Amino acid sequence: MRPPHTSPVTVTRVTVASSVFLANIPSPDQGVWEIGPVPIRAYALCIIAGIILAIWWGERRWIARGGTAGTVIDIAVFAVPFGLVGGRLYHVATDWHRYFGPGENPLDALKIWDGGLGIWGAIALGAVGAWIGCRVKGVPLPAYADAIAPGIVVAQAIGRVGNYFNQELTGGPTDLPWGLELYRRENEFGDLDNLNGVAVNHIATNGSPVHPTFLYELIWNLLVAALIVWVDRKYRLGHGRAFAVYVMGYTLGRTWIELMRTDPATHVFGVRINVWVSILVFLGAVVYFVLARSRGEREDPALLRGKDAPPVDEPGDEAKPDDAEPETVDESDAAATDAATEDDATDGEAGPEKKADASSKSDS
Repeated sequence: MRPPHTSPVTVTRVTVASSVFLANIPSPDQGVWEIGPVPIRAYALCIIAGIILAIWWGERRWIARGGTAGTVIDIAVFAVPFGLVGGRLYHVATDWHRYFGPGENPLDALKIWDGGLGIWGAIALGAVGAWIGCRVKGVPLPAYADAIAPGIVVAQAIGRVGNYFNQELTGGPTDLPWGLELYRRENEFGDLDNLNGVAVNHIATNGSPVHPTFLYELIWNLLVAALIVWVDRKYRLGHGRAFAVYVMGYTLGRTWIELMRTDPATHVFGVRINVWVSILVFLGAVVYFVLARSRGEREDPALLRGKDAPPVDEPGDEAKPDDAEPETVDESDAAATDAATEDDATDGEAGPEKKADASSKSDS
């Protein structure tokens, strides 16, 4: 006996989280908005906002530590471009298959606006730019790093919002209430385009909802920033030790968050490469933090003023009596003095005649 004819049925994956109204986190419909011919990308706006906040906060911390206003901004002119280039180079080097693999376009490696900045490349090459800027300003690099440390990690947190708009840096499927719904995005030609497309009818992708690992890192980064501020105030860290706290805190969280991510990545010995990098950098930061302790507390505020410090008077530069400016004499006083001098001279000349006259009178 033949089974009755059945029509194909689409089976939708239902989870505990998706069965609760508004329990999941919805993804944005798009991450790019067109204003005429100019594309406005949420990822780029987040990166810019993070940089502005990091500079602003770093400037305030620098002044509070005894430095001069404007120093952080002047050094950032060198550090920021170096950091952006370094971040992109690290991303391309560790995810080279996205740009140089079969069927890929190598020129896409230049499209930084599509996302893809490696924090370790940004820190490494950004430090080179900061070193150049510190040399120009005549201030110590470790002190500068301490001032901008919490601002950097908050800037990273803001950057993770950009990942949210790009629907990237996520983990595996989850039934947790805060699971992230990922939507199919299509471009104007109807092709799948996660970065530049727009969600159509909110069609969830396979495996959705997923762990929002970018959100986990965002929250972790904010906690690290609070830790840096607290430890720095309590122990008056200096000589790069506050920056070391940032590195230790960030890498500790990045290790376990990286292990949750499912986006494509280069693996070394079966483990994502950024896990290994995080472990090595963490150990290096611990060693630096311990060794830098021997340098004592914070740097002398005079060192933070660098070439902007006012000149110091030498002991022999005190004003001498000969260096005093001549007093200004009023013309009327001078005239009165001259007249008195002439009267005295006249009295001196008439004196003998008066004496002779008096003598003759007494003889008579």
